[in-house]
Amino acid sequence: MEEELRLSDGSVSAPSTCWLNPHTGFFGTIKNSPSDFVVTEISLCGCMVSDVHSESCRGAEETDQEPCVPFRKRLKKAEEIWDNVGSVESSSGCLSLGGSEGLEDSCSEATVKLAPGSALDSFLDVAVADSLERFARLVEAWITQEEGDGEGTVFSLGVFPDKSHRADIHRAVRQKYPFLKTLTIGAEILVKPDGNYSGLSRLLSRREAGDFLRFLDSRDKNSTFTFSPDGSKDHRKAVHHFVSKRFGKMVEAKSFPERGGDGGHQRAAITVRFRERFAFGKKRSADDCPEAPATYTAFTLRKENTETLDAIGILAAELGVVPSDFSYAGIKDKKAVSFQTVVVKNVTPRRLDVKKARLQSKGLKVYNIRLAPQHLRLGQLWGNHFNIVVRGVRKHQGDDPEASLSDRVLEAIHNVKEKGFVNFYGLQRFGLGQNVQADQIGLALLKEHLVQAVHLFFTPEEGNNPVNKAKRHFLLTGDVKATLALMPDYKTRERLMLRALNRYGTDQEGCAQAWLSIPHSMRLLYIHSYCSKVWNQAVSYRVKTYGLRPVEGDLVIAESAEASSSQNDRVHVVTAEDQKANLYSIDQIVLPMPGNSTQYPSNQLDQWYQETLARDGLKTCKFRLPALHLNIPGCYRRLLAHPQHLAWQWLGDGDVAPVSRDCHPVDECGAVSDSLSLTFSLRPSCYATECLREVMKSSV
Repeated sequence: MEEELRLSDGSVSAPSTCWLNPHTGFFGTIKNSPSDFVVTEISLCGCMVSDVHSESCRGAEETDQEPCVPFRKRLKKAEEIWDNVGSVESSSGCLSLGGSEGLEDSCSEATVKLAPGSALDSFLDVAVADSLERFARLVEAWITQEEGDGEGTVFSLGVFPDKSHRADIHRAVRQKYPFLKTLTIGAEILVKPDGNYSGLSRLLSRREAGDFLRFLDSRDKNSTFTFSPDGSKDHRKAVHHFVSKRFGKMVEAKSFPERGGDGGHQRAAITVRFRERFAFGKKRSADDCPEAPATYTAFTLRKENTETLDAIGILAAELGVVPSDFSYAGIKDKKAVSFQTVVVKNVTPRRLDVKKARLQSKGLKVYNIRLAPQHLRLGQLWGNHFNIVVRGVRKHQGDDPEASLSDRVLEAIHNVKEKGFVNFYGLQRFGLGQNVQADQIGLALLKEHLVQAVHLFFTPEEGNNPVNKAKRHFLLTGDVKATLALMPDYKTRERLMLRALNRYGTDQEGCAQAWLSIPHSMRLLYIHSYCSKVWNQAVSYRVKTYGLRPVEGDLVIAESAEASSSQNDRVHVVTAEDQKANLYSIDQIVLPMPGNSTQYPSNQLDQWYQETLARDGLKTCKFRLPALHLNIPGCYRRLLAHPQHLAWQWLGDGDVAPVSRDCHPVDECGAVSDSLSLTFSLRPSCYATECLREVMKSSV
């Protein structure tokens, strides 16, 4: 009777439901300690990253200065983003020049006098200007009387062939009439009501709403806008939500306490500034940054019993950058010792070298530090090398008592060497949580149930450690601020999301901002987890339905296609003639990951995919999530994978030295050793636990 492959904590490590080879296998446990599972990344050139012997800070002498980065947020903590702004004086809504330095005196001489009128008169004929004035008064009356804003009503200013002339008119109209917006069709300038004004005027005075829209139109990177101080937290939250929803890509806002209050109810004012990326755009001034090339520093990261994303969070906090400044080729196992290349942007080698000791005290080792030409991309590696110890090795219950354990091991290794294994996604793809797994969060995101996705993200596991305490407090009370105080500093993702929830609220829009607060790759991870679960189920269905030979309607990779061609161009649908002629092998079959750019097999699998997605509530899903800035094109994954350089050894007593594999242990009574060492290499996105499962024949 087959037994399960188990982790040292007793949990079952398996989503797979079918086997490729007929051997009997054996039983054992893995990951009894992190050192029992060592993962070493293999670079594109075929070198294991831990094989680089130079420990010097190469390239550190090449640059002692920090890179010129006026266009990036260089913040040690997200809370410090507005520290240089401080609190505000009691004032009405106004625009301040010169960034934070002019804020305290925001309504003094630094204030810009807005709403110019004479400039527009110089650009338009008197008759056109008069007609525009009447149109503007009509729109204003609609807004004042709350009879709508005249949406759909358009007024033409005429045709203006000169582009610079049109630009002047656009600016002048919007400055004089902030409740109007302009657009160009061909060379004709059209004017229509601005829905943003009517929305703002329900929250603010019409004057303040107009001044804020003029501020936005100015696009002055050095200016800020401060709304009138307000004693209502709910009202400030409503303003925050409106600004975030309508203008979040352009500006960012934060509330500051009013100075010199009367000691009663605390009042605060919302200050808005342009996001650096928006204010500067893609073009950079030579005056702002003479050189402006980004600095990329590569290094080898050794981590132990730590998630890759948590390790990145620790690195970011120590270096005073954000997690999205780091790039890596793939996420490594948590319950392991792993070595991988990481590249960080706008941090010099010398600066990283200084932090080595502090990082080591937090369980991370960085070495082989050097300059790199650019960032890394996910999948930019040859693969991974694994050195794994399986302990407690014995035969399956019910196995032939006459059979030798070593013969069982030898047979299993030989079969997997020759035929490979079913290329299932491993347990790591779905997370190690017992209550909620990553694929459940991904499904909620795909269904755009963003509030539910946040609740799933903050669902605690069993136990009473600080992280679980904080998550439990959030779900029980909904108190974001208190949860943030409870959440440990090293939980980067959780703290980023909590800060966003604290600022934008916990409704659908606030939760969208929370998901946007974490790096793009992290958001994508949850979506891919769900798609991987569907892929695993599809493979099991495919093997059980059609066996291990290509059939009509299967998808195969056309080996003759150009490597540079698109994935769909490389995929071929097996025809009846192909099947009859045995043109393709099982090694060439691929199955699609759900997405908006993949095709499905044209056999029973097509219906299976459609029914599965419909059952999960994704029948009409387009696999595009604009609210989360996510596009999921999908991909194709081979049904089978093959380990390379697969070798094994019995370990000696005390695991001090390996014993030759020719030295067979004694079975059942008085075995010389019950620990087995396996080493092999796999291509990217192939899982060692799935290879082990095929070797050991452990069932789910």
